[in-house]
Amino acid sequence: MTTRRDFLGGAVAFAAAGCASTGGRPFARHVATGEIKAFLLHLGHNMWCDYLPDDMDNEKILGRDKPDTVLRNKTPLWNRAVARMAERKLTMLVVDLGEGLVYPSHPELAIEGSWTPEQMRDEITRLAGMGIEVIPKLNFSATHNGWMKQWHNRLSTREYYGFCEDVIRDVAEIFGTPRFMHIGYDEEYAAHQEKFHGHRFVAARLKELWAHDFLHIVRTCEKNGMRAWAWNDYGWDHPEFYDFCPKSVLMCSWFYDEAYGGFDVNTNKTKDLPTLKAFYELDRRGFEQVACGSNWSGWRRRQLKCGADDVIGKLVKMCRKDLSTKSLKGFMMAPWASCDTEENLQKNLKGIDLLADALGG
Repeated sequence: MTTRRDFLGGAVAFAAAGCASTGGRPFARHVATGEIKAFLLHLGHNMWCDYLPDDMDNEKILGRDKPDTVLRNKTPLWNRAVARMAERKLTMLVVDLGEGLVYPSHPELAIEGSWTPEQMRDEITRLAGMGIEVIPKLNFSATHNGWMKQWHNRLSTREYYGFCEDVIRDVAEIFGTPRFMHIGYDEEYAAHQEKFHGHRFVAARLKELWAHDFLHIVRTCEKNGMRAWAWNDYGWDHPEFYDFCPKSVLMCSWFYDEAYGGFDVNTNKTKDLPTLKAFYELDRRGFEQVACGSNWSGWRRRQLKCGADDVIGKLVKMCRKDLSTKSLKGFMMAPWASCDTEENLQKNLKGIDLLADALGG
């Protein structure tokens, strides 16, 4: 039997949906129940790139800031990663889409190898059979929007809002109205774009403009039947965020213990302390949250050569001990590694195992 889940909750095991943009062909979509056990994989990768106007030479951009023109995701490696997820009983795949999907309303965003809507729907059906719910992610942060190509430098304009509405509607249709859509919204600082990414176009929305655009994206998700799921970075430095952000937003609280200061707010004296405190503030304010860890190593851990394999286990232990069950909805692992090389695949496989072990699976 097929039933429909309301975007604010419910308990359904399977859903089926048609999609006008792909000819209405029905497909199966799994919806997980119980604690969220999520893993982040990147289909696209242009969330970290710079993008220049069409009449400039993007080939002159060097290093990680150069936009991909061919999809780096390798299907055999991707398949091995999701197979490990199923084997270890992880129940949710969050797909960082970027330029990795062909958006019917904006096909100009696609690169060579971008998945068609039909390919994505086939993969959603395949993963449903493996017990995995697929959740889309698009990052609307000005620091991570190179995937938008020419639209990335039109922030806060009427045309920009229309563009965002278009791609969100596309995603809702292609994914069959999933219960969540991760909207990103992390690290929107001009200094971060210039210092860490070397961007030629540097822009960051501030104060009420940031809030206006954030809320516009949240409302657009909800109008399309999806609950917005967002990184909670903005609240670290802007306590007013907790006042204007709707409680309907599922918070993605994250802590990687990059400065190696530990998981105790009473003893951690590093720059990571506001990040750590945010878990408790979200809990106190009545927000629902999914706690995110990583086996990616921050600067201090790289100096000490200690790795980050301990992070997710300690994070799970802290959250289960200190946070209310009303607030804590589950966990996500984000290794920040594409399925493009064997080395990165091993990073992802290790991340899957670390999360499953931490959850007791």
